[in-house]
Amino acid sequence: MEIPSDPIPSAQGLHLRRLRDLTEFEVADENPDVRGWAVRGADGRQFGQVFELIVDVDALKVRYLDVQLDDSLGLDARDNHILLPIGVAALDEEADNVFVPSLTYESVVQYPPYTEIQITREYEQAMLRALNLGLPEASTEPDFYNQPSYDTATFYQRRRLK
Repeated sequence: MEIPSDPIPSAQGLHLRRLRDLTEFEVADENPDVRGWAVRGADGRQFGQVFELIVDVDALKVRYLDVQLDDSLGLDARDNHILLPIGVAALDEEADNVFVPSLTYESVVQYPPYTEIQITREYEQAMLRALNLGLPEASTEPDFYNQPSYDTATFYQRRRLK
């Protein structure tokens, strides 16, 4: 089965794309490629692994981590992927882990599943609500992503230097 390389439809246009579909893009040399890394919540529990990075091609920034949830969570198979805004996570200095302090079992159960079909503003707002992060005052492009939940500096601030 071939996976389409079309842009992910969104309320803001077709600017969000999977990194694997962007042959002209790659993870910057000074940043680790976190695909395959464990995603751990507030209590250190592993919730899944980073499956893919969702890139805003207009801003040249990663906006979301596509996380494939572990089967051990007992969720429906159609609900086994969630998106996490890049700024809610931080890299582990010692191991290949991504920590998300606001991620709990309760938040995962409330989380809107991600099906690679459409990322609407409503979906983005539902993600922020599930993580108890609150909604930004600005809900229009490009101001929506100008908030801590989408700040890549937060994500990479503790990265391992090799």
